[in-house]
Amino acid sequence: MQQNCCLANIAEIENPLLWPILEVLRRQPTGWKVHTLASELIDLELMPQLDERADKDLFKRNFLMMNALYQLQETLYPDHYVQVEAMDIALLSGWGRRLDLSVESVDPLRDYYTQWTNYEAEHGEIRRLLDEFWTRYRDYVGSEKLKVGDVTRDKALRVFELDEGASDIEIRKRWRKLALKWHPDRQSGNTAHFRLVCEAWNVLRA
Repeated sequence: MQQNCCLANIAEIENPLLWPILEVLRRQPTGWKVHTLASELIDLELMPQLDERADKDLFKRNFLMMNALYQLQETLYPDHYVQVEAMDIALLSGWGRRLDLSVESVDPLRDYYTQWTNYEAEHGEIRRLLDEFWTRYRDYVGSEKLKVGDVTRDKALRVFELDEGASDIEIRKRWRKLALKWHPDRQSGNTAHFRLVCEAWNVLRA
């Protein structure tokens, strides 16, 4: 129970980079470093320049990637384990009891990168930035260009199988569960349903 409590507190802001990172790791589970993973996301046009100063741009990209990796680690556990090390990023599975030791261990880096205040920006700026990332990802997965009002909050809640009283935490947990279930890179995934889930999340996350 202590482990679940610890994991539940990792992030309150959904980092949209965790989904393209998951796609990259599913295609190639091992052999990644922070800079090579960043290069891959840049090639996919999912990692824009974040600051005019080169040093600040590098820091912000690194922060967002590490934050996304720790959120992904929380999301996939215990079926899979995301190893988050700057020079050795990997998607692992079948670790058995060793997973418990790894997740419960004290990790100062996790504490740092999951605190949005360390990004050195106002909360509104962070939300604006992540909204831009989310838009890029929706375009990347070919999200349907629906007319305004086509996906209402009521319809989005039905897609998520939640009622009007659902909390932000419940909505975010259901989003991650459904995104993992229908993600096109999974053997049982469904591209059309994944797009619908993305549209529903776009409404409910506002």
